[in-house]
Amino acid sequence: MDRWTVIDRKEVYADPPRLRIHAETVRLPTGQVISGFHQVELVDYASMVVEREDGRFILIRQYKHGLRDVSLTSPAGGLNPGEDPLKAAKRELLEETGHEASGWTKLVEVVTHANQRCCVGHIFHASGARQVAEPDSGDLEEQELVYLTREEAIAAIRNGEVRIASALAAFSLVLGGILPVR
Repeated sequence: MDRWTVIDRKEVYADPPRLRIHAETVRLPTGQVISGFHQVELVDYASMVVEREDGRFILIRQYKHGLRDVSLTSPAGGLNPGEDPLKAAKRELLEETGHEASGWTKLVEVVTHANQRCCVGHIFHASGARQVAEPDSGDLEEQELVYLTREEAIAAIRNGEVRIASALAAFSLVLGGILPVR
């Protein structure tokens, strides 16, 4: 399939570094031109499924304002400008959980919204995690670390306790065996 061609791009709103909105004029493969096709730019992020040395998964229970509720989620966070996604994942793991992991596998990159893009999520699997410090995320949200076995993690997902899309995608890849974990 042919790609669309961006003819013009104008920033219509900016609140750096977290948000920018652009209006694009695009030409479709048919030749049709569409004006005002908005693109939303949010900060790209790293998300990870983390297994401790004892085989339990690390999840975080916290309030998420976009959800307007409490959810179990995986360690994750925004990339700093120019930051390598794996470096960001390792930084976020240490900040949010106080853990370091010995094994890292990049599972996939995903776009959050198919048409407006929004941001790119870099999803990792980390293994052999062990606590080396106290968590110090600096996040606004209050959080609780939760350690679950594979069966408990699957039950939590089935019970609707994991309600953040990036965490669901990451755990589905690892627990569902869709992508091989090395």
